[in-house]
Amino acid sequence: MERPANAATETSPSVKIDERIRELGDWRGEALANVRKLILGAEPGIVEEWKWRGVPVWEKGGIICTGETYKTVVKLTFAKGAALEDPAGLFNASLEGNTRRAIDLHEGERINGEALQALVRAAIALNTAPKPGKKKQA
Repeated sequence: MERPANAATETSPSVKIDERIRELGDWRGEALANVRKLILGAEPGIVEEWKWRGVPVWEKGGIICTGETYKTVVKLTFAKGAALEDPAGLFNASLEGNTRRAIDLHEGERINGEALQALVRAAIALNTAPKPGKKKQA
């Protein structure tokens, strides 16, 4: 699993995510660990962050998605999910918004790892695409 160089420090986001997974100690921790591994494995250079008082966030060129844990669900919210193609139909929550889309995982559910990694790569491509009206500098 690729980690930022500062992962050895106690306050690093990666260490805080490790701690969250251990604290949960149930199916939610297992699910969060599984999707984390898939997200980090989708493409090199993905950075883990810890924002908004305890939310794991994965970024590359901007926010890819967050990994929130609730009593009955692990929620992956893609910041620009509404703009992403989802041929496997993973998005099953926050479908009414104009920007975000989410994947709610419930106890016992398995996620299609290849489809999740494709969504992560699509989110990175969107984050790093040249913005309309902006000229790329050489």
